[in-house]
Amino acid sequence: AHAYYVINYSKLRIWEFIEYSKMIYLDGDIQVYDNIDHLFDLPDGYLYGAMDCFCEKTWSHSLPYKIGYCQQCPDRVQWPERLGPKPTLYFNAGMFIFEPSVSTYNDLLHTLEITPPTPFAEQDFLNMYFKDVYRPIPNVYNLVLALLWYHPGLMNLDEVKVVHYCADGSKPWRYTGKGDNMDREDVRMLVKKWWEIYDDQSLDPQPKVVEGKKFDKLEYSESLDHPPKVAEEDKLEKPMAAMTGFSYVHAPSAA
Repeated sequence: AHAYYVINYSKLRIWEFIEYSKMIYLDGDIQVYDNIDHLFDLPDGYLYGAMDCFCEKTWSHSLPYKIGYCQQCPDRVQWPERLGPKPTLYFNAGMFIFEPSVSTYNDLLHTLEITPPTPFAEQDFLNMYFKDVYRPIPNVYNLVLALLWYHPGLMNLDEVKVVHYCADGSKPWRYTGKGDNMDREDVRMLVKKWWEIYDDQSLDPQPKVVEGKKFDKLEYSESLDHPPKVAEEDKLEKPMAAMTGFSYVHAPSAA
């Protein structure tokens, strides 16, 4: 669909986070508006995600789009028997719950080497790889904005916990209100909601206070002319940890 989708294959590296038994992956254009911690309690052994919508023009290459079939409303247009079995359930890879594993990661890479590229890059690949263990979760955990106009009434906006600003023109940081469906009241409301979170300074990391002392600057045990030698990766992490109270975990560089 887009040439830049190729960078999304770096997403596979999240399976290397084996210090965690289960994780929730979120795209950068997603905002969480309510607690979703309970998703960690879903049964082990599966990959969970919200089903995608086949109605967007980016799906114009696909057979479901051409015949008007969408898994969100499978009864609206029946899948013709002459075309064989219905497509397997397909999740949007902007948000999913998964279990890190080195063996899974290695097998993902091996399988990728022998899998022809497809229009939706890693999303198609992950759906193919996990098709037997994929389990759908409600769209309130990944509201793809296109659902608002292609499937109105599918959900109550007040119940939506996670919003995915993936429709063309909907990215809040460059939103203009122009483009198809971008002048809708519900879209404007959701963009405004994103900015309210972004501008809320109470959500910013706060300086750490220890025994009445506020760490608001870097301090060295030696003079500034001869600062102590530290490992390259510690130059930022240790001072930042002292200032904010947060610890840091190394992430794969491309993840």
